[in-house]
Amino acid sequence: MNWLSNFVRPKIQALVRKREVPDNLWTKCPNCGQMIHHKEIKERQFVCQHCDHHLRIGPDDRFPHLFDDGEFSTIELPEVPVDPLKFRDEKRYADRLKDSQSKTGQQDAVVVAHGKLGGHGAVIAVQNFSFMGGSLGQGAAEAIIAAAKLAVLQDVPLIIFSAAGGARMQEGILSLMQLPRTTIAVQMLQEAGQPYISVLTDPTTGGVTASYAMLGDIAISEPGALIGFAGPRVIENTIRERLPEGFQTAEYLLEHGMLDMVIHRHKLREILIRVVELLGNRPASGDVISLPQPDLEIPLPMDIEPRPGTDEPGGAP
Repeated sequence: MNWLSNFVRPKIQALVRKREVPDNLWTKCPNCGQMIHHKEIKERQFVCQHCDHHLRIGPDDRFPHLFDDGEFSTIELPEVPVDPLKFRDEKRYADRLKDSQSKTGQQDAVVVAHGKLGGHGAVIAVQNFSFMGGSLGQGAAEAIIAAAKLAVLQDVPLIIFSAAGGARMQEGILSLMQLPRTTIAVQMLQEAGQPYISVLTDPTTGGVTASYAMLGDIAISEPGALIGFAGPRVIENTIRERLPEGFQTAEYLLEHGMLDMVIHRHKLREILIRVVELLGNRPASGDVISLPQPDLEIPLPMDIEPRPGTDEPGGAP
């Protein structure tokens, strides 16, 4: 009996038992519905190989494709009060924070790193939509402010990749106060003469759009990104009119002058390097010389003879 139960039965069960396949081996494209293997989608920087749709991407997958040789250092962010309003809906806000921190491995929605970008120093902040919809609360705002301070200290450009549903409702008025605080951080960069490049990814909405996301010296977006303040459905219900095709997409905003560029994710690093080089305070490559000024004799008004037959100055027509 022991031989049957200990040897024969396990062998039979191993033959008929279903193999357990991990859930994270395949990713479904939200645009075309095709299933893509996780290795392929990661190699393509989360761009669908079938329809070229740009999937949402977090800091862990974004940073290695931006910095030179994938080398960078993240910074420790300031601590903020947890659940200052003791907010609770279906779940306690403190529990939601713990769930997102466990899921993403992040302290809050924004991660800040610094390193080399095309040989130039740069500070890059990435907002992760997987962390409570990338919502802007005290923690995320402190990360933005810390990134701006670090850029000023290191005398390098700041690049922010925004992706958010807006302000964090669980922090109420405290969340709304972060809009002017992040705006002041951008102003601090301007006063220091350092470039600020804003990269708006899908989606960038609400208070994030109304603050630092639209204040860049250069505003870049990825193809197909949803960018706006209120959502299209809310706008349609308010004005009771149908919105134009492609309204609030990156391409629509580019056409109407709200963006400077819409760049494919695979070409983004190249473009950022070029922009940093153009906006950076680089010394002149050669000697600056003064050109000789032409010696022009410009007659004064009182030296101009009047036109014939008139008292008005000027020559003959």
